[in-house]
Amino acid sequence: MLKKQSSPHFVSRTGRVVLKRGAICPKWRSLRVVLLLTAFALPCPLTTLHAADTGATPVQEAGRIFAPLAYPDAPNGYRSGSGRRGPQAWQNRADYDIKVTIDPTNRTLSGSEIITYTNNSPDPLDVLWVQLDQNIYREGSRADFANPERHEHHTDGIAIESVSIEDEGRSTPLVPAIFDTRMQLELADPMQKGEKRKIRIVWHYTVPGEWGGRTAVSPSKNGDIYEIAQFYPRMAVYDDIRGWDAAPYLGQEFYLEYGDFDYSVTVPSRFVVAGSGALVNPSEVLTQEQRDRLAQAAKSEQRVMIRTQAEVEAPPLPQPQPQPQPQPEASSSKKGGEPDKKAEAPEPATRTWHFRMANTRDVAFMASAAFLWDAAKLDLPPLSTGNEKDKQPAPRLAMSFYPVEGIGAHGWDRSTAYVKHAIEYFSSQWSPYPWPNAINAAGHGASMEYPGIAFEDAKKRDPDLFAMTTHELGHQWFPMMVGSNERRHAFMDEGFDTFIDTLASTHFNGGEFAPKRDAEYAAQSGKPAIDIVSLLKDRDAPVLMAPSDTVSETYRHDLTYFKSAYGLTLLREQILGPDRFDRALRAYIREWSFHHPTPSDFFRFMNSETGEDLSWFWRGWYFNNWAADYAVGPVSYAGNDPKNGAVIPVINKGRLPLPVVLQVTWMDGSSARIRIPTEAWMLRSQLNVQVAGTQLVRTAILDPDKAIPDIDRSNNSFGEIPTAFPAATGH
Repeated sequence: MLKKQSSPHFVSRTGRVVLKRGAICPKWRSLRVVLLLTAFALPCPLTTLHAADTGATPVQEAGRIFAPLAYPDAPNGYRSGSGRRGPQAWQNRADYDIKVTIDPTNRTLSGSEIITYTNNSPDPLDVLWVQLDQNIYREGSRADFANPERHEHHTDGIAIESVSIEDEGRSTPLVPAIFDTRMQLELADPMQKGEKRKIRIVWHYTVPGEWGGRTAVSPSKNGDIYEIAQFYPRMAVYDDIRGWDAAPYLGQEFYLEYGDFDYSVTVPSRFVVAGSGALVNPSEVLTQEQRDRLAQAAKSEQRVMIRTQAEVEAPPLPQPQPQPQPQPEASSSKKGGEPDKKAEAPEPATRTWHFRMANTRDVAFMASAAFLWDAAKLDLPPLSTGNEKDKQPAPRLAMSFYPVEGIGAHGWDRSTAYVKHAIEYFSSQWSPYPWPNAINAAGHGASMEYPGIAFEDAKKRDPDLFAMTTHELGHQWFPMMVGSNERRHAFMDEGFDTFIDTLASTHFNGGEFAPKRDAEYAAQSGKPAIDIVSLLKDRDAPVLMAPSDTVSETYRHDLTYFKSAYGLTLLREQILGPDRFDRALRAYIREWSFHHPTPSDFFRFMNSETGEDLSWFWRGWYFNNWAADYAVGPVSYAGNDPKNGAVIPVINKGRLPLPVVLQVTWMDGSSARIRIPTEAWMLRSQLNVQVAGTQLVRTAILDPDKAIPDIDRSNNSFGEIPTAFPAATGH
């Protein structure tokens, strides 16, 4: 039975514990600190502060922690205060028609493209900026100096052969001005709002070796593997935040416009090409048997081999040779004019693989004669292809391409199952996957994501292969759909993706590879609340809002991946609850898919959608490396008699006031829990919790499940080791 208490009070879900806000144990009266909030908002700097460093009083600390937060980007007609796109929102567009050829003798790629660029902005554009990412490999590039450890080898970068404006059959040459990894094109007459221009660019470059990282050519037993990305001149983004966002490519990732892609890849005839989007000419590059296998795979939950090891290792067919003019009596037909079915046609020297992908920000592909290929169906609604007159549902496939080195029951034999799970699970949990196919392709180990395709390591085995496949394909949601600026705010894709990976790990095959524990998340013990503490206590660690290029490799994974992901876990599990958080994140994805959100948009969106002012959390976790630090004092009893109930002092010594659970266990082994909300610390740094009961308290434990990142757990308990008790639910 509950002992009657004066209001206000909080009753735990067990109905046994009552928190009386004003109760003070006389023995601990000296510990009580009365907080008076100042009448104005104290500014919060972006660097990490500690009360001990500044001599700050509790009232000043509360003022900083709970003050209104000025987000970097102010709301306007383009971006609203709710974190949604504003009524005047606009976005430019870039459509591509690309044709490239790989020359394996010289390991070069040559290409031409026509970019159809649409200016939807209210501004006239007198110049265009184009990204030339291959110039990162030039000796003397800015990246050479920014990250010299990554640039021991070099190429000549990209050679621009010509640039022109195409207009109804007329070609007007442009003189490009190239600055490191950017190319500026000056226009004779500015592009007005709503205007389109077609830019034709011709180029070539040498494909880097394995040292190229995200794009490379590397050897395998049955031939070289080409991992081709950042392979075409790409439009920079012109947006309402900075105008042209033409930050140089120093090694961080990308910020790109959306559009439709039509691209063709010409390779030696024995090569197989795994590319973003849908293959539109299978009859020209695949055998009838391979096409039949693809049709079978479109109905199969299990993988079907499309190109087998025997086909990879079969000797090549003879190349066509020049023949003398046949004499009239000569014939290659049997009697009666039937063709000789036994005679095999010679293999052509090259084949062209033709792909299309709609509403994407990029494409990439891998090509090799060494690839095995398997596929299975994606259990997703069909997409339509073809023109408006004759649309046909196209099969949607999970596919894997890998050399024989990847074969194995715990290796690439399971890859397509991992692809299926990632795409189907993320589609059901967050937002439907919008493209026809999803591919996992094996090379030297770039571990890199592109729309519709992931570049992985042929040597990977379980559990790493599962983790990397899930992570790189999770990027289809962040940033391929939700198009944040990776080059400036890497945490918005790497961290968000890592967060959804943690849930996918639990979901796959009954948690076969759970909990997630790898270089991206909780690498030390698999317990994020414990493993994050070293970063929070490191005074040299950068903050999540630091520009991505300023985060060194020392901190990149712990900060950009782990801390960002764990921040979302804290929001979901400790602050908002799964239902409210999941609804809000799904709504954020819907709002910003195929658009360009900033951190300010995300912070505002979550505040508005969840109905909470989370400024204290954004300030502490994203703009600073603040941490929780709670302590429990000795338990006392009213009138020094346990029958009158206990008083348990809880002290907040930290600057990240996360909700915290207090577990009380009595001498008979019974237990109860109280969840202390963030608001408890707005006016005080000590809370005296009065607990109704008739027995001595055996233990009082703060955060018994180690669910929050408390940086000093040595003072989190009173009494003996706690008894087990199920985790509290409800928020």
